[in-house]
Formats: sequence, structure tokens, C-alpha cells
Amino acid sequence: MRIFNYRKFSDQLYTKEIVDLLSEIHEFRGKQDLYLEAYPDVLEAMTRVAKIQSTEASNRIEGIYTSDKRLKDIMAEKSEPKNRAEEEIAGYREVLNLIHENYEFITVKPNFILQLHRDLYLYNTGFKGGNYKNVDNVIEEVDFSGNRRIRFQPVPAYQTKEAMEVMCDSFLGTRNKDEVDSLLLVSMFVLDFLCIHPFNDGNGRMSRLITLLLLYQENYIVGKYISTEMMIEKSKESYYHALQASSYGWHENENDYRPFVQYFLGVILASYREFSSRLDLIREKGLTKAERVKETFHMRHGKISKSDIAKWNPDISITMIERTLAEMVKEESIRKVGGGRSTAYIVKEED
Repeated sequence: MRIFNYRKFSDQLYTKEIVDLLSEIHEFRGKQDLYLEAYPDVLEAMTRVAKIQSTEASNRIEGIYTSDKRLKDIMAEKSEPKNRAEEEIAGYREVLNLIHENYEFITVKPNFILQLHRDLYLYNTGFKGGNYKNVDNVIEEVDFSGNRRIRFQPVPAYQTKEAMEVMCDSFLGTRNKDEVDSLLLVSMFVLDFLCIHPFNDGNGRMSRLITLLLLYQENYIVGKYISTEMMIEKSKESYYHALQASSYGWHENENDYRPFVQYFLGVILASYREFSSRLDLIREKGLTKAERVKETFHMRHGKISKSDIAKWNPDISITMIERTLAEMVKEESIRKVGGGRSTAYIVKEED
């Protein structure tokens, strides 16, 4: 059976690339309290948007969709789910809210992981969560022609309970001794969780929720304001490649955590950079809301939609964004392209 020795495995992780990533993330964490104190209103708006983006992206990775309007209504608890996809979205909302509000009081033990999985399927009428898998499962890969191949064979069903207990005990024991950098420890734990694949359904979404929980507990709270799930969705191919590379030899205790850890840290760093760039725009330049809309076109390239600007600046009203865009079009500093829902804007000099 797999041996979960995080202290031993961490020794292989201190490559130059990983150490550089850790250093930059640590630096960003050192600054985050300054942001939290200075911009409470902006951060509250960013949290609302990040929750929607996180729920949408994490479910979409698994092929679970609904319309933008339905998503917002479900997230705001204005509407009950109408189908299986919406039931799972509503369940993700519940677990995400629980983590946001109670992460300091949660211990990552098997019983609580089972409770989170139960709540993930709280609204489902055809599937009950909160139990480990009762049949062996496989992680498959489907190519463009629809051909399937087994990418990884997880822990068999009969060993799942024991594997989860040993993994959680090892994780908590290592964390309490403070012998391994917490980011390395969390990333190894997430990979092991995915390799166990403890549930019949929902393993990917559970891994991303557990990631947020553990990062919050270590005071890496960027995921509250920037959707790390959306960052993963945008780099989905790299995610699966890193997961596969780090799972080779896992059952024999010979796997290499480095590909997955490096990917994992890259996602966190990208989230912190995005977080910092948004708030630095307010802090360093002291811009008005209209000026921040205009500055968006200097910071980002290509076509930019109204919804893009609203996501990047959630404290700015749609009315203000529309008014500023109309002024910029009139001034001929940007050009309107497309129409209807596909309407976007581009800087004139990029034409």
C-alpha cells in the first residue's frame, strides 16, 4: 500500500524553479494584509465575483454547464436548481460558502471530507454524496477521435477508507511539526487525494475545494478574490499533463511530485499577480473609476468586452463602464467590434 511520507518526499522538491516560485509567492503573502486593510469595499466586490467564477469554472472543467443568468441566480439563491447540472452547481456553492466562512474551524480529516462531499450533492435527486466509492474507478483520457485510454488506476475501493485515513494523519502530523513548507505540503496532499480518487463522482471538484480550504488555513487567501479554479480551467491541458507526470509510479512510492507541484505553485503565483495588478492600479495611480476603465486597455491586449472589465473591476457599476466605453468610442481611442453578446472593444492602434 502507498506510504504517505511527506517529509521524505519534500526533499526532491527544492529545485531552482520551485524555490523561485515559493519565494515570489511568500513575498506576495507578506503584502496581502496591506491590501486587506486598505480596500475592504473593493475586496468585498471581488469576493462576490470570484465565488461565481470559481463555481462556474470548477464545474465547467467537469462538463457541467448552465447559462450565465441561471448561474448568477443560483449563486444569489434567487432560484432553485432545475436539472442535474444546476443541482451540482448549487451544491458547489454551498461547500464554497462553508469554506469561505469557516475554514479556520475545519480539520482536514476523513469524516469532514466525507461531510463536504455530502454537501456537494446536497441538492442532487439522483446521487447521494458522503460515501467513499463502492466500485473501482479509473482516470481515463479521451482523444479527439473519441478513443479512451486509462491514464491512471486509482486506489481500489476496498482500500480507500484506510488510504484516506493514513494520508490525512500523515498530512496533519507533518503540518504540526512544521518541517515542510506549507505550499509544498498542500500540493503533495492534493496530488495524493487525486491519486486515491476516493469517490464515485466529484473527485476533481472536491480536490479544488480542498485546495482552497488548505490554502486559506495557511493564510494564502488569494483564492477568495481571484478564482484559482478559473486559472486551472484556463490551463487545463497543463493541469492534466502535470497530474499524469506526477502520478507515474505512485502506487510503488516512486512518483515524482515536481511536475504537479510546479504547476500548482504557478497557478497560485498567477493568482497573486492578478490580485496585485488589480489593486496596484488603485493604490499607485489613484485613478477614478472611469480612469480605471480606460487604463484597462493599456494593461491588457486584444479585444476586451464589457463583461471582462466588470470581472476585473467588480466595484465599478455597469452603468459607469458603459458610459466610459461610449466616451472612448466617441473620442476614437477604442473601436467597437462585433455585436450583441459578442460586442467587444479594441485599442485603435492595435487595428
